[in-house]
Amino acid sequence: MSAALPTDETLVIETPERVPLHFALASIGNRFLACAVDHGLQLLFIALLVLALEWSGLLSQFGDRLAEGSKWVLALAIIVVFLIWAGYFALFEWLWNGQTPGKLWLKLRVIREDGRPVTFWEAAARNILRPIDMMPIIFYSVGLVSVFLSARDQRVGDFVAGTVVVREREAEAPTFAEVFNAPTSDAALRRSFKPVQFIGDVNLLGADEIEVIEAFLRRRWDLDDGPRQWMAWRIATPLLYKLQPSFDLAQFTYEGFLEELLHRYRATHRFAD
Repeated sequence: MSAALPTDETLVIETPERVPLHFALASIGNRFLACAVDHGLQLLFIALLVLALEWSGLLSQFGDRLAEGSKWVLALAIIVVFLIWAGYFALFEWLWNGQTPGKLWLKLRVIREDGRPVTFWEAAARNILRPIDMMPIIFYSVGLVSVFLSARDQRVGDFVAGTVVVREREAEAPTFAEVFNAPTSDAALRRSFKPVQFIGDVNLLGADEIEVIEAFLRRRWDLDDGPRQWMAWRIATPLLYKLQPSFDLAQFTYEGFLEELLHRYRATHRFAD
């Protein structure tokens, strides 16, 4: 399903499996609003840093040395301020998978032109050139012209880093909780009976036995009730002898036991697979 509305500017990326993925390009308004939020946070962080240095007395000492020092000291100070200014965006986009606090709020994300997540190098490259996009200072005129002229709404930093800014549409993309709590598409893992609680080591089972359980649970509804229950008994009986589990006989059903057995086995071998 497309991630963009018909009125959106879209970026279409074809995966190695030749499946087209549609991304909604972030609008200029959303990008600049996100940028304004991030610059506001930067100014807040710098103000807090200045207050902390002033409170500790280090700011006045540095000011005295700067006044008495050479131009190299001033150049070093400018470089440090630049790294703080550009490092905010680069570090957030690297650590937050293409997002800063402003982009997170506006539901924007930086990705590579091939659809993959940005690495530290792409995040650093696109933000080292941010001062060029900001020219004249703060107004982002160069960046604005670049976005208008680009087919993918890229500013200068995006061209160099090979990145684009896209807009996430949560209405069409389910959350992780919704995905993992939804009924599984694997018929073998669909529960049709009350889980049979038992005490036993499922790691005693082999892969071939698990395959038999999975095959039965996937195909059981193709069988009539009698043959299905008979097959469940035939599969469960040797497993009961092998595991020697403890369970409440009044709550026991063969199919419920097989379902619970498979779920526990899958849970313990999820990361091993």
